[in-house]
Amino acid sequence: MRSLLSRAIQIDPSFHLGLTLVVLLAAAEVFAVILHYAGRSGAGRITTLQPLPAAFPRTAAKVAPAPAAAVARPRPSQPTTVGTPPPSLAEQLMREGIQLRDRGDTTTALQRFDEALDSEPDNVGVLLEKAKTYDAMQLYDRANEMWRKIKDISPTDSAAYQAADQRLKVGVPSSGAAAEGAPATNASAAAAPPRDIAGNPEGPVMGITEVRTSQTPDPEAETNLALRIGIKKQPGVAIDHNKVKIYVFLYDTVDDNEVKLTDADVSSEWGTQKHDWTEANPEILMVNYVRPKTPHSSASSSETRQKSRSPKGSATEESGRRKYLGYRILVYYDDKLQAVQAEPGRLLQLYPPPESPSTP
Repeated sequence: MRSLLSRAIQIDPSFHLGLTLVVLLAAAEVFAVILHYAGRSGAGRITTLQPLPAAFPRTAAKVAPAPAAAVARPRPSQPTTVGTPPPSLAEQLMREGIQLRDRGDTTTALQRFDEALDSEPDNVGVLLEKAKTYDAMQLYDRANEMWRKIKDISPTDSAAYQAADQRLKVGVPSSGAAAEGAPATNASAAAAPPRDIAGNPEGPVMGITEVRTSQTPDPEAETNLALRIGIKKQPGVAIDHNKVKIYVFLYDTVDDNEVKLTDADVSSEWGTQKHDWTEANPEILMVNYVRPKTPHSSASSSETRQKSRSPKGSATEESGRRKYLGYRILVYYDDKLQAVQAEPGRLLQLYPPPESPSTP
């Protein structure tokens, strides 16, 4: 029985070899599977981590310069925006006055300077241009007044102060320079007669200080304007107002060609109460010019056409289309011409002022 049992449990060696091969193959497969999945997971981690170091520098390179560019762009534009303020009213009027003076219209140029000084009385630039204009017109008394004012209101280290100081020391003397202690360096200029605002010689008794023209909007008139005329007496002269004669002539252009005395409504009044020249201040005469609007109804048009066909003509045909041109002012004292003023200046050539008011 012992022999039977030993035979029964005896194992064949080939069985052991086959079992060992199966176990080895199974272990190899398990190891291969483990390596496969470990390789895939490792490759995934490498591919996701490798781009990050390269991505950060590219993002920094793109974003970092942007703030610097955004800050640097406005800096060049700031001076151009701040450095171009619009000119003031006084500066605009001063430029117009300089242009008018350069064209020879000194009267209107002085009006522009006065309008500029109305808004800015201490504008040194305007005062300088006004003083230069008076010097060009040989109105040395008034020019010196401007130079003195410039010197009074300007800092001592400014160019305007130096120019005024030099002009008052060695410039052309005025008729009152000797009384004020100013040096006289030009005897012929000191002996020159005073001149009015247009540069015309004034008489020994009276003169014209200003002529300002202002226009008023009027829905019922084609033109509504006023002349402000300043008439002075010469220093140290007593005036008999009964001997003063002032003539103001207003002119139109007819069809933009011919010059004629106006047919508009003209009126005058004194702007000062006494107007007797007992004080040193000029007396102001106001002259108004009003041209009513011309009716344009069909009836009036047909009537005008009928009148134009008549052999004698009509007032409309004779007058033509009129437009305001300018003025001519003559001032007489004791029947002697003292001052003249005209705008435009060619009116004095068309109508020379007589020495006597008998035929002005």
